[in-house]
Formats: sequence, C-alpha cells, structure tokens
Amino acid sequence: MNRLLTCITIWILSTLALSAPEHSPRPGGVAIIDLAAAASDGDTAPEVTFNGKRTLVFNHEGHWFAAVGVPLSQQPGEATAIVSSSGGTQRELPFSVGQHEYQEQRLTVKKSYVDLSQDQLDRVLADRQIIDGALGNFRELEMTGVALESPVDGPRSSSFGLRRFFNDKPRSPHSGMDIAAAQGVSVASAGPGIITATGDFYFNGNTVFVDHGQGFVTMYCHLSEISVEDGQAVNTGESIGKVGTTGRVTGAHLHFGTYLNGTAVDPAIFIGG
Repeated sequence: MNRLLTCITIWILSTLALSAPEHSPRPGGVAIIDLAAAASDGDTAPEVTFNGKRTLVFNHEGHWFAAVGVPLSQQPGEATAIVSSSGGTQRELPFSVGQHEYQEQRLTVKKSYVDLSQDQLDRVLADRQIIDGALGNFRELEMTGVALESPVDGPRSSSFGLRRFFNDKPRSPHSGMDIAAAQGVSVASAGPGIITATGDFYFNGNTVFVDHGQGFVTMYCHLSEISVEDGQAVNTGESIGKVGTTGRVTGAHLHFGTYLNGTAVDPAIFIGG
C-alpha cells in the first residue's frame, strides 16, 4: 500500500509542471508538499507555515499542495512545515532539503556601493523597511499554481545563489536572476498581480514589486523608468517599466527576484532553466 501511495504521489507531482514550479527542495529552492494526508476538509485550504511564516497553498485537480520557499541559509537535512486544518488540529510535515553548491562571482563597482557613509547606511536601512514590507506581504487569494513567464528576453548573465564579492569584499549571495537586455527595453510583469511598492532604492535602483497572492512576490530592479503605480492591478505580460542601469550595477540588465513566504528562491524554477 505504501508503495502504491508513493507512486500516486510521484504521478501527481509530475502533472504539476504546467501549474507549479518543479519540486526542488534545496537551499534557494521550492518544496512542493502533498497535503492530502494532513487536510481534514477537502474543500477548505489548510494553513501551512514554515519557519513561522505562512506558505502558499494551491489546489490542483482537487488536491491540496503547499509551495514552500526554502531559504538559501537552510542547512541540508530534515526540515518541517506545520499544517493546520480547518478544525484547528496541527500536524508536522517533514521534508528533506538536499545539498546544492552555488558558485562564486566577483564584481567591481563604485566604491560608494561597497564602503558606505552613515547617510548611505541610513538610506539603506530605510529602503530595507519598504522592501521587507513588500516581500513579507501575504494576500489571501485562491490559487491553482504559480507558473511565471520571463519578464524580458535576453541571456541570463548571472545565476541565483552566487556567492558574491564586490571589490573583493564578501557580500550576501545573489538573490535573483540577472537578465541582460538593452537600456530602455520594456519589462513585463511575469504574472497577474497587484503593485505593492515602487521606488528608487540605493542598491536596487528603480524597483517594482508585484504581489501575486499568498506571499508569492516578484521584484524587478535597476529600471530606467517605472510605468506603474502602487495599488495598480497588472496582467501577465503588461509593461511595468524599462531596463536600466540604476542602483548598484555594472551594465544594463534586469535583476528579477522571486519570493515565497518571504524567502528568495531561484526564478529559474518558475520560468524554466
């Protein structure tokens, strides 16, 4: 019986490719968790948390799944999500996080983007509050999947998760995908959603955040201009701005970030490698 259930689960996960990201339980990846055994009411979405944050739950052909963003800082080994049913009962859902090695990237940028003055540090801290607010937003929305389209055409000039050194000084890993494109090329929303924040930030430059529901957020950085406003609804493929060189950059490109449960995850999982 266990073998049969395992085969059924594998078959169900294999049918999700068109509506959800691949099951990639690694640091910076996404764990797709089957909630059938934990959900007591098939018509009501169970609530799932990971590291104390709500995760996205979607229904695929009458079957409930959680899409859990795994932080880059997550250690390989067993991790645990918590599912709460409509009746109030809770259950632990363990899953295994695999090992994944990310490469190194060394860049040379203006000194002012590496050795910050107090005024610049104050600005970065103020930026962080707005950014964290946008990335941590959880909007209730019924969902059937989280597939995305590429926001701009072009070669992906650097990869998510790279261990970065700016002017030979170590900094946080790269938390998005860089897509090389010419200055002024239109940037499209990768999926339908609501604009929750826009602004000119010290490191990110002109930036747009799109809330796709249930903590699923996309971020578009270094734009030359922004063509949307806070609170505006956008559709997949709708222009939100243009490629630029604002913020900490070495050339024109789009920094594209994808987030689940407040965690940066590899955009390639959603739009293909």
